[in-house]
Parts: sequence; C-alpha cells; structure tokens
Amino acid sequence: MLDFAIFAVTFVIILVGAVLYLYPSSRSASGIPGLNPTEEKDGNLQDIANQGSLHEFLARLHGQFGPVASFWFGRRPVVSLGSVEQLRQHINPNRTTDSFETMLKSLLGYQSGMGGGATEALMRKRLYENAINNTLEKNFPLLLKLVEELVGKWQSFPEDQHTPLCAHLLGLAMKAVTQLALGDRFQKDSEVIRFRKNHEAIWSEIGKGYLDGSMDKSSSRKGHYERALTEMETVLMSVAEQRKGQRNHTAFVDTLLQSNLSDRQVMEDSMVFTLAGCVITANLCIWAVHFLSSSEDVQEKLHQELEDVLGSDPVSLDKIPQLRYCQQVLNETVRTAKLTPIAARLQENEGKVDRHIIPKETLVIYALGVVLEDADTWSRPYKFDPDRFMEDSARKSFSLLGFSGNQACPELRFAYTVATVLLSTVVRKLKLCKVKGQVVEARSELVSTPKDDTWITVARRS
Repeated sequence: MLDFAIFAVTFVIILVGAVLYLYPSSRSASGIPGLNPTEEKDGNLQDIANQGSLHEFLARLHGQFGPVASFWFGRRPVVSLGSVEQLRQHINPNRTTDSFETMLKSLLGYQSGMGGGATEALMRKRLYENAINNTLEKNFPLLLKLVEELVGKWQSFPEDQHTPLCAHLLGLAMKAVTQLALGDRFQKDSEVIRFRKNHEAIWSEIGKGYLDGSMDKSSSRKGHYERALTEMETVLMSVAEQRKGQRNHTAFVDTLLQSNLSDRQVMEDSMVFTLAGCVITANLCIWAVHFLSSSEDVQEKLHQELEDVLGSDPVSLDKIPQLRYCQQVLNETVRTAKLTPIAARLQENEGKVDRHIIPKETLVIYALGVVLEDADTWSRPYKFDPDRFMEDSARKSFSLLGFSGNQACPELRFAYTVATVLLSTVVRKLKLCKVKGQVVEARSELVSTPKDDTWITVARRS
C-alpha cells in the first residue's frame, strides 16, 4: 500500500484504491489547524482553483496556519508540511521508491511494481537508475553532439535576435530523451514530432487537468488525452519489440529488456522516464539559462570554473563532478524556480509531527515549493545566489527535500547531466543576455514552467 501511495497530489486518481473518509463534523483534520471544507463533495477544491495552483494554495495555507496545516480533498482530510524541520520529522530516510515515478504511475493508471513489497521496489528502483546511468555512459558523445548543434545555431544568430528558450530547450530535451531512451529510431524528425505531439497532450492534462479536476468535466479533452496515451503506449511497445533483437545495447529501454520485466512493465517504465525526463530536463535547462542571463556575475564565475577545469576540451562524464560551481548553479536553479513544488505520501502508520498526531492512512503533502522559499531556511530566499550552496546546512536541507543525494529522482539526475553539458558548452562560447523589460512568471504544476516563452539574446565571447 505504501509503494502505491507515494504520489504528488492528484485528488481524482490518488483516491482510487485508497481509504475514503466520511465527512466529519470536526473543524479540522485530527485537531490540526487548517481550513474547513467549503463543499461537502469537493472539500477545498474551489479554494485551490481560486488560488491558481496547488502551490499558491499551500503557500497561503501555511502563511495562515503555520508549518503544519490541514485541508480537504473531497471528503478526505489532508495534512501539509511546510518547513524543513517538520519534513525532517516525517520523512522516512529508508524509503525505497521514488515519489515522482510512483506519482506518474498512479496518474497514468499503472500499477505494476507498486504492490510487490520493499524488496521488489528496491530492485525496480536500482534497475531503473542503472538503465539511466548506462544510457548516459554509452551515449554521452551523442548528447554532446545534440547540445553542440543547438549552441552552434545560437552562435549564428545576430546579437539582437531574441532566442525563445522554451521552444529551443524543450526541443533539445525531446531529442536527447527519445534518442537516449528509445534508440536511433528517434533520429528521424518525424518520430520526434509525433512523440512531442502526444507528450504535450498527455502532460498538459497530468500537470493541470488532474490537479483541478477539469479534464473529467470535458469529454473532448478526456478523449484527446486517452487517444494520445494509447498512441504513445503503442509506440513504446513497438520500440521495445524492435530492440529485442539488438546486439548493441545503448538505450535506456535496452537495459530494461535485459531484465526479467514483462513487456507491460518495460513499456510503463519507458513511459515514466520519457514523460518526466523531457519535462524536468527542459525546464531545468530553461530556468538555468534564464537565471544566468539575468546574473552576469554568476555567469562569469561559472565561465571561469569551466575554463579552469575543462580548458578548451569538451565536457566529459568524468569531469562533471569537478564542476562544483556548476552544481551549485543548478541546485540554486531548482530552488529558485521551485522546479518540483509538490510531493506526498500516505501515512502508513500513525505518526507525530511536533505535537500533532497524524492518523494512519492520512494523505501527507510535502509543500516543497513553500519550503524552498522559506526565509527561516534560506537567507534572501527570492535572490538567485548559487554561493548559498557552499554552506553545509544548505546542502543538507536540499538533500533532505529530495533534490540531491540518494533521494533525488533519477529523472532529475539525468536532467542535471544534460544541463551541465548545455551550460559548459554555451557559457564558454557565448554570453547570455536578458531581454530588457521582460517579466517572467512561473506556472506551478507538477513541474514549474514559465507561463510564456522566455527570451534571451546571445553575444559571442572574444
């Protein structure tokens, strides 16, 4: 049950298979301060919708009620934790599943690997991570080639030309993830375009439609989503079948095929990695380049590190661990952008945070976006400052939240590698410049993205 119940908050799908609570008369869940349900059927759904996103709702909730607060998903009481100290008390450091993977599987209706116990979960997690590590090692030259093609394109632009980051870097992420995960079939632009069309149809509903319940109210939207999901599953099954006879095992899917997973399990793991990998990679790169274009001092400090460590050589996997300031830049990008603002788990047994008792099978939200801008944890939290990660306390808090170390989701580790290759290539060749007067606002869903495309200009380094 625990493996199935670690997921981000999606009140439509996550209630399937979970224990539904009757509508109680108490003013808050288990005596924890918080909101009353505004409607018997929907709980605080309308309050969430009014705030624009679950992150904005949680920010207001914790501002009003403190670091431990409650509200309602339908008839179900929910507890949200909004500070590092409360999360430290609650998080089980021995958990073996990745919350982002399990969340996506629950959203997609996938259940394989979710009920086999801790041993099976650990084996699946190791296999999944090994598949990502293997594909990075065997395809690093391909990744470097894809990045160099994009940077070469930017180099050819006039210095006053506005470059759309979202369009370009989502394209890079799509090419990198599909070719590294699924093989040379996706060297064809037609295959990438088809993949991107279905990916966008699926992700737009997972990111928004499930969170506000709006997809179930539109038969046309639901039909579009289901057709895209079916077509994507068919493509992934076809790729796996084609690669079963391959001798050259270079792609993510090849490692899965060499295991004892069923065809269905291979397809599901491929779906999770390609869906999450594309979105997390693209937006980590988008936000990193955006923040660098607005922070000349940070950009020049990163340039100096790249010159010192790499010289004129291209980046390599063995050199990446030496790029410590680049790691700090990416950590601060994740923090400032609140890249993945929500996580959650079901309370397996009765627990306690501070003086509050959390009953068994209560849904507990980790309000990561709230914690990442908490002034008690981060000095000047709204300032982009990679130097904060020189401090051990900042690194420990970041790791506790699941953004680094062993608890980081595999898709984020993949994204860090792609982003490091991108920054190490572009910053040594070009200066990234912000567009004057541009205001960039974030849309906080399962992954934080700019509301509109974000623009920069580039200038050649002398």
